[in-house]
Amino acid sequence: MIKLGLIGCGRISKKHLDVVEQLSDRVKLVAVSDIVEEKAKEAADRFNVPYYTNYLDMLDKEKMDLISICTPSGLHPQMGIEAANRGINVLTEKPMATHLHDADELIHACDKNHVHLFVVKQNRLNQGIALLKRAIDKGRFGRIFFANATVFWTRPQSYYDMAKWRGTWEFDGGAFMNQASHYVDLIQWLVGPVDRVSAFTATLARKIETEDTGAAVLKFRQGAIGVIQVTMLTYPKNWEGSITIIGEKGTVKIGGLAVNKIEKWEFEDYDDDDKIAMQADYETSSVYGFGHLGYYKNVLDVLEGKAEPQTDGRSGRKSLELILAIYESAKRGKSIAIPFEEGVI
Repeated sequence: MIKLGLIGCGRISKKHLDVVEQLSDRVKLVAVSDIVEEKAKEAADRFNVPYYTNYLDMLDKEKMDLISICTPSGLHPQMGIEAANRGINVLTEKPMATHLHDADELIHACDKNHVHLFVVKQNRLNQGIALLKRAIDKGRFGRIFFANATVFWTRPQSYYDMAKWRGTWEFDGGAFMNQASHYVDLIQWLVGPVDRVSAFTATLARKIETEDTGAAVLKFRQGAIGVIQVTMLTYPKNWEGSITIIGEKGTVKIGGLAVNKIEKWEFEDYDDDDKIAMQADYETSSVYGFGHLGYYKNVLDVLEGKAEPQTDGRSGRKSLELILAIYESAKRGKSIAIPFEEGVI
């Protein structure tokens, strides 16, 4: 039994707690923590475990193998470092940090203490995305020419007003860093490393520090061009979260609300995966999808010595680097090369 603690009992924590119930034969929740006592108590009562309003007290008093961090993004690194220093494996929601130096400190702390660092990228496990990745790895596209990631969702002002940290640079980041983070991850995971990026961002309608809308043009090292287009102002509700790949021998679009529907799947040559692709769609009203279960299964397999991590700290860092390069390009009005170091151009 893997003993799990959870920090942050807000919106995304529900996905983690649901998985704990589904995998009750492999993982046991031992405690939760949230600075809002009511939220902590609600989650604790569901599993009949202790709750804390100070996560350090929980780390010191409870014995656990793994900590899941579901707090605002800017808090992830320090909380992960505190857990690593106590010999606890770390699982953090996306993004793993809001600055590269913080991400690096977290990675180094986990290395130094010989614990695992997992970064949740559950959309990689959507069946359509997994089939697309397999098609790329098999070479079915031939040369890839173009890639597109689209996130046309909506977040009303009331969403940002629910918590002071939302829409701030210190704790949250904007539409690219928060809502589109998984799509930034997917496009670079699928097509490969990015060589340069040029971007524009804007705060058009929401009263927040960060952007609610933006677009980035990517030049991949292998030669392909890519575009990431993002807005949180779609009327009247969330519309599309999609990935499109266009190559010399194939075209695929995984769309729907959150990469849950195969809208285009066409290749020059047949493969048995084509049959599977025709049945890979699923319905969802949630932009989170259903990948947390599969992600946790991999984490538990890793902790039990049966597998390698699907997304570790260094893999999670790649999408953060690309997001920060997008922000730097928008800020400076110039193309930014990757590898990228904050503040150094």
